[in-house]
Amino acid sequence: MGDELKKNISTKVVHGCKCYDPHTGAVSFPIYQSATFRHPGLYQTTGYDYSRLQNPTREELENTIANLESGKYGFAFSSGMAAVSTVLSLFMSGDHIIVSDDLYGGTYRLFEEIYKKYGIELSYVDTSNMEAMENAVKDNSKAFFVETPSNPMMKVADLKKISELAKSKGMLLIVDNTFLTPYFQRPLELGADIVIHSGTKYLGGHNDTLAGLIVVDDDLFAEKLKLVQKSVGAVLSPFDSWLVLRGIKTLGVRMEKHQQNAMEIAKWLRTHKNVINVNFVGLPEHEGYSMSKAQSSGFGGMISFEVKDVHIVEKVLERVQVIIFAESLGGVESLITYPVVQTHSAIPEEIRGKIGVTDKLLRLSVGIEASEDLIADLDQALDI
Repeated sequence: MGDELKKNISTKVVHGCKCYDPHTGAVSFPIYQSATFRHPGLYQTTGYDYSRLQNPTREELENTIANLESGKYGFAFSSGMAAVSTVLSLFMSGDHIIVSDDLYGGTYRLFEEIYKKYGIELSYVDTSNMEAMENAVKDNSKAFFVETPSNPMMKVADLKKISELAKSKGMLLIVDNTFLTPYFQRPLELGADIVIHSGTKYLGGHNDTLAGLIVVDDDLFAEKLKLVQKSVGAVLSPFDSWLVLRGIKTLGVRMEKHQQNAMEIAKWLRTHKNVINVNFVGLPEHEGYSMSKAQSSGFGGMISFEVKDVHIVEKVLERVQVIIFAESLGGVESLITYPVVQTHSAIPEEIRGKIGVTDKLLRLSVGIEASEDLIADLDQALDI
């Protein structure tokens, strides 16, 4: 299918970059499970030499995610954290990065326990507050690192305004787009310079692989990222690349169902006697609702909610039957986690308390099961 006909994101996710193997016509792009490739002769190459440098299956995934994010270059890594680490390698000792104060604990751990010792300075700011963002900029500030919606409090950042601020200060805007995926939000189109995904989550979609992805539009960034990718070698395997490619084919229908279920569950949760607060961007009363409507085409499937008493938490986690008590998110199965102990345990208690990650907060990744079954499960689990 010609590129000029692939206009809608729903079509793009199904067809990917090449859509099929040009050599055999295989509609499911092949898994090129080879570490090395034969040279036709001296100083000759097929375009593939060694799979750490490039592999046809990984290349198809990289080109696919680049196309979906409206970028020129995509890079696939062995995990989302490997992707984040690769982006951080672009910075030098003495550089200052302004980071969402509400973000995944693993990212915080990477910043604080790995990269801080190399002299990278970090400030954690409410990235939904433009005044706070502006006040955090220093002479040595080089980038904003933004999660939107944030994890787990679902704050929404104004990407266009942050992009304008970044450009006025000679800084970069890096956006973690894991929660919404390019199906619902494309940060490069809003002025971002670098987009990161944990492909483990919605892009893979089936809780069966680890993956990380980066997309850029700039030639120089791409050259630098390629050097790190091939030199460090934390690349995505051919089989895992294929799994993510397969997952992306159903991204559109999955995201629509995730969102539909999340909307129904969020509306139900806010009426429950044992729930005192619900964080879901799709609720009109959410402070980021209007901004999300302006810059995204959907709200996603992530909810966090606060229960009335801390003793309810353990009961809920023990009682859920359809919903699975497990870490991660974005798969077809609904997963519930306890951020203060699991995903955000690396973040100091004072920071958690400031942003609202309390011992009464639960995070729910809404799957694609029947919404009535999910609500019934929550109802019996919360009936304490």
